[in-house]
Amino acid sequence: MGIRIAPQSIDRITHKIRRLTRRNMGRSLEQIRNSLNPVIMGWTNYYALADAKGHMKRLDEHLRRRLRQVVWKQWKKPKKRYQNLRDLGVPEYWAKRTAGTSKGTWRLSASPPLHKALNNSYWERTGFRAFSTQYELRHT
Repeated sequence: MGIRIAPQSIDRITHKIRRLTRRNMGRSLEQIRNSLNPVIMGWTNYYALADAKGHMKRLDEHLRRRLRQVVWKQWKKPKKRYQNLRDLGVPEYWAKRTAGTSKGTWRLSASPPLHKALNNSYWERTGFRAFSTQYELRHT
């Protein structure tokens, strides 16, 4: 049995992610990235000795969903949402359906069109660090 991460630590980091990615703070993705990346680096460096590959994967999934929610909220209008989805490679039918929906941001952040548009490579291109990649670099 190796070193484990306490459930309270996982709860604390998820609450910190939630606090840093609130939708009503009026911050750009660059500002969110600049506040999140040091937290991710510090947390994964601290827990690099732990056997926590699964935890890191789940934290990445949660973080990306929060970020998709923020982006969807920033796009605001259906026309802009449609344009951005089309620009990011979503088929016209699904872009139109998704842009015009009245579903909430959290529910839509798990939808397949947003997954296709805002995938892992999108977040890597924009400079967001991932828990799992940092963990793989540091884990001994």
